[in-house]
Amino acid sequence: MRLFGRDAELAQLDAFIGTAAADGAGLLLTGDPGVGKSVLLDAIAASATGAGARVIRAAGVEFEAEMSFAGLHQVIHPLVEELGRLGAGHRRALEVAAGLDDGTPPNQLTVSTAMLALLTQTAADQPLLVIVDDMPWLDRVSAVVLGFVARRLAGSGVGFLAAFRSDEVSFFERGGLPELEVRPLDDQAAAALVDDHFPKLSPRIRQRLLEDAQGNPLALLEMPIALSGHRPAWTSSTPPPVSRRLQSLFASRISNLPEATRGQLLLAALDGSGELRIVRDAAAAVWGTPALDAAERARLILVDGGAGRVAFRHPLTRAAVVELSTNEERSRVHRALAEQFPDDSERRAWHLAEAATGPDEEVAELLERAAAKVQRRGDPVGAMVLLLRAADLSPDVEDRKRRSVMAAYIGVDVTGDLRNMLAVLEPGVLREPPSLVVALAGAAYLLQRHGAIDTAYRMILGAIENSPDPTDAKDEILNEALWVLQALTAFGSRPELVESFQAVLAQLRPEPPELIQLLASTYVEPARLALPVLDRLDDVVAALDEQSDPGYIIRVGVAALYADRLPSCRTALWRAVEHGRAGGAITAGIEALLLLGCDDLLSGDWDEASRLAGEGLALCEEHNYQLLAYILRFQHAWIAAARGDEATVNTLTDEMLQWAGSRRVGFVLNYAHHAKGLAALGRADYEAAYQQVSAISPAGTLVPHSAHALWVILDLVEAAVRTGRHAEARAHVAAVQAAGVSGISTRLALVASASAALVASEPEDGRLFEEALATPGAECWPFEQARVHLAYGERLRRAKSPSQARSQLTAARDIFHRLRADPWAKRATSELRATGLPATHADALKKIDTLTPQQREIALLAAAGLTNKQIGDRLYLSPRTVGTHLYQLFPKLGVTSRAALRDALADHPTS
Repeated sequence: MRLFGRDAELAQLDAFIGTAAADGAGLLLTGDPGVGKSVLLDAIAASATGAGARVIRAAGVEFEAEMSFAGLHQVIHPLVEELGRLGAGHRRALEVAAGLDDGTPPNQLTVSTAMLALLTQTAADQPLLVIVDDMPWLDRVSAVVLGFVARRLAGSGVGFLAAFRSDEVSFFERGGLPELEVRPLDDQAAAALVDDHFPKLSPRIRQRLLEDAQGNPLALLEMPIALSGHRPAWTSSTPPPVSRRLQSLFASRISNLPEATRGQLLLAALDGSGELRIVRDAAAAVWGTPALDAAERARLILVDGGAGRVAFRHPLTRAAVVELSTNEERSRVHRALAEQFPDDSERRAWHLAEAATGPDEEVAELLERAAAKVQRRGDPVGAMVLLLRAADLSPDVEDRKRRSVMAAYIGVDVTGDLRNMLAVLEPGVLREPPSLVVALAGAAYLLQRHGAIDTAYRMILGAIENSPDPTDAKDEILNEALWVLQALTAFGSRPELVESFQAVLAQLRPEPPELIQLLASTYVEPARLALPVLDRLDDVVAALDEQSDPGYIIRVGVAALYADRLPSCRTALWRAVEHGRAGGAITAGIEALLLLGCDDLLSGDWDEASRLAGEGLALCEEHNYQLLAYILRFQHAWIAAARGDEATVNTLTDEMLQWAGSRRVGFVLNYAHHAKGLAALGRADYEAAYQQVSAISPAGTLVPHSAHALWVILDLVEAAVRTGRHAEARAHVAAVQAAGVSGISTRLALVASASAALVASEPEDGRLFEEALATPGAECWPFEQARVHLAYGERLRRAKSPSQARSQLTAARDIFHRLRADPWAKRATSELRATGLPATHADALKKIDTLTPQQREIALLAAAGLTNKQIGDRLYLSPRTVGTHLYQLFPKLGVTSRAALRDALADHPTS
């Protein structure tokens, strides 16, 4: 087929084919309906095939947009013979995802990496081009997976080409991929196209066609018949959009087909997979024989018997087929399609649901089971949709309520959908005692929306106690209730809540689920219970690479928080963030941002922590998640405290205290006290610091109901020592040692040893400081490490060991400068000066890091006594160049001679 006015687009697409075949590439086509995207896709497919590439085609289908993995099935099916070349894990994941085999549903990450491996392996023998038309109608999971693949094609020999209608949104992540906009034909090209196809049109009809079509190629080809009369093809004075007129033209053509042909077109439209076998088998069950020939002659579909595929020539044709059908016809076709799939297939459940004309418990059960599979695959939004449809089809009122509430719970706990929560729950939901499933959803709503800890806790605890069997550890609803109960317990941070929660766990048989046990030990009561379960926690964290369910990832991340295992969770947490950004699990995405930010606080990447907290707060405001918003504010407050921004600290912590105080949200109160205490330490107000951090955990006690006590050990001991409360400081160190805190993580080992050093006398204190700084991985926790250097340097200075003190104080100051922790850097600099180091020397030490790498190396070599010639020989510079550098850097360092430079840099760690 000759294309008019598309030379530029074809040239760009041909170049894309060459790039993709050589190195792998992705490209997106955008444009209005009928503008020629599909024709260009056909042309590029033919060109790629002619160039020796293998072409795989798929298309989004409006009527399958809610069916998980429907789009991927189209891509995988033609490559079935290639699956055997993959590793067992990848092969199994794609077989189950494509419905080729039964088994545990694979998680989204595994499917994504497996799909990338399949395409890359296929392209190893022959360049491969994957073409997806109507991408915005692709189901959510398929869009996310293909987005993952499209951004990782470098070096693969795989091309990915997808078409979007202009301004349509999609779950496909378009960022980072080039786009080619297909515009309407110019006047000359439009006229040439019409003259080529309709050379006998009268001048009047030709002119009207060119005016009405507005350069849209499909309109130029399909509208001449409608315009052949004396009146336009519409009745209103204002013509409808071109796309609507085209759909009307297709509808007219479809109406003239035999009934059996129209019915089988409807089969192809509602199936969406493009598999000719499914359409023919379903047609045989209803009409006896296939009857698609007439539709093919009418240029509505393309049938490729050799490849076993059937496709509509244009998406508007598919839409017209469905629009012309009756409810009864659609139900009959859906039932026929359902018979083509196994009993436990999600596609069977979906087709039966679409065929249902009233309540049907059998179909509702199929949908509920399908929802569980979909959620395990990492698509909570899809699970929520299936549960709501199951509720609609439930004949029994209690079953309908249970399924509606579970959908609402997923909406609150995972997807961030609070909008319809109270509409789903009956007006009396907050009256006690509700059923367990109602209490589950209601408590999650009260927790996230209002921070109503006590009301939610009573509601869910009462529902557990009144459930048919509160000891059944295999009850999935009960397990979800336990997750919410532990969250309420941790957020409340009060002993009576912990006691009740642990009592509920103790009665479970045969034993509580592993993740609930871990959360109870490492998140609810880490100081008392974390040590015995750390090996199990490490195993669960290590297995996160196999997980894509955002809810599960968050639960493991929460269990890892106070055991300092978040660094090993980061990759999985970022998957949860991306899932939320793509429109999936919003709540889990916010929680992942929060957990990543907590890790950044400890690892010293404070700027990233601030960015992530800002993104999370924007989402909290959009979705009205008050509790999470106040927890995220802590990260801003903590960074402000460490950097000396007192105004920000006071504003944020005062808001936190006011909101959390009346609600008794101990978790947020502890966060506020921590930020205020850290700010007080930075400004040397040790009495205020002591009052703030001892509100979290009194000196001498690691309160079991407050996990955050593990984050303020060093703060409390230092504040106690500085205010003369030596007995309290020693008691707190003894409590830390009795709890075995140093065995939980390297960070806590560093903190425990440093705290012990603060209360020790000479020479024991020096040994303990050295032990703390020798902790493996101490550099992973830079702020704590710098504080230990500072405390050790201060102790050495008072012990009249100025040279040793300078080494520790310099290390502390350098880390604080890097973190921009100004109050702490000033304190280290002041201590350096107190060692007898002249102010200019201290300033030189501070300023050396502002030099270029080459200037810095020259300065250090000169300070070590090397001549210009010796420095030049070592650095391959001329002596004159070395002299020039020294002339320029002396003023920068505030010195005027080599002797002054030597004295100033004598205590630099690398001098």
